Amino acid sequence: MKYLETIGKYSLMLKQVFKKPQKPKIFWENYFKEVEDLGIKSIGLVSFISFFIGGVVTIQTARNLNNPLIDKLYIGYATIKSIILEFSPTFISIILAGIVGSYIASTIGTMRITEQIDALDVMGVNSLNHLVLPKVVAAVTFYPFLIVISMFLGVFGGWVVGNMTGMVLSYDYLKGIRYLFDSFDVVYALIKTLVFAFFIATIPSYYGYYVKGGSLEVGRAATQAVIWTSVNIIIFNYILTQLLLG
Repeated sequence: MKYLETIGKYSLMLKQVFKKPQKPKIFWENYFKEVEDLGIKSIGLVSFISFFIGGVVTIQTARNLNNPLIDKLYIGYATIKSIILEFSPTFISIILAGIVGSYIASTIGTMRITEQIDALDVMGVNSLNHLVLPKVVAAVTFYPFLIVISMFLGVFGGWVVGNMTGMVLSYDYLKGIRYLFDSFDVVYALIKTLVFAFFIATIPSYYGYYVKGGSLEVGRAATQAVIWTSVNIIIFNYILTQLLLG
């Protein structure tokens, strides 16, 4: 019953979130602030992780395809498939759930326990729309761009490491990433990203908004937000994969 109650409260929260913003000027100011806080500040970490993970995928693939009868182009082919289909959209989203999700939950939770949200409600402001909608729009519009960067740097990192280690020649690697390339793979990854971005923005907002108690409870809410955002990403990763590729 507790889970049904949580789903119900979450659904009612979304109904309030997506009401028309009262002042478009304030909404857009908050939107660009959230783009910076939730997206731009994550570019460095996402780029760093993607580059080296691409290198690791290339090394592991090359070690498992060491049969001289197997064409080396399959190293690049396996690398780009792994990065586009799974690593960039799913695992980067889980990483963002930890970084961004805890930030959102703790920020809104702190506003709740310091009665700043109550003050907004007293002034007649739709606090959920004011606080959460800019985060949702910022995440949904910016995270696909972030994932595209991750894809590019992952593939590029694989090329760099392959050349540095001598495990795969540049010609073979580049031939592999073009081999049987399907543009729908990118579309599939971006569709998943949009869904995951929505969860990253809304689930932590829910836990932060409805927190009760003091700073200790805010910390617990942030932890719960990260856990349940990650769980939903993993579940919907399976569902979307089955629907789009099954």
